[in-house]
Amino acid sequence: MNRFLLPLAAFLVLVGFLAVGLNLNPREVPSPLVGKPAPAFELPQLAATDKRFAPKDMQGKVWLLNVWASWCVSCRQEHPLLVELGKTGIVPIVGLNYKDQRADGLGWLRRHGDPYLLSAFDLDGRVGIDYGVYGVPETYVIDKAGTIRYKQIGPVTPEALEQKILPLVKELQR
Repeated sequence: MNRFLLPLAAFLVLVGFLAVGLNLNPREVPSPLVGKPAPAFELPQLAATDKRFAPKDMQGKVWLLNVWASWCVSCRQEHPLLVELGKTGIVPIVGLNYKDQRADGLGWLRRHGDPYLLSAFDLDGRVGIDYGVYGVPETYVIDKAGTIRYKQIGPVTPEALEQKILPLVKELQR
């Protein structure tokens, strides 16, 4: 009888872990970069190939880094919200055009609107890798000191904007 209790107990523990895991939201995976300095990079700008962008250019400002691509279906979902946010001037938004062709990215912004102060052009995706991007879109709130304070995995929703992103931006801007 005792020889069946140990395998049964192990099975019940595994079922418990599975039940907990199935109830987790995969969009709420904590980023190891939150609370750490944003990875440094320098990339050409999407629209102005002779100009470059580096996060140090935003030093002293609270800003959003939005990772997007013309081939990204979910980016279309969040884009109208970003366009409206860009018009308010509440917070500068910098785009990171991820693993895209320059002409495709520029055409997409012409068709759908351009909410960005500028977009950096990450053709090979190396900067995205440094930021832990595993799917676009992703949006980062970066504080005045260049520290990542929040990561939105997936499209920015009205709820995420109103309940998490904008309150944090306003707090950090004080």
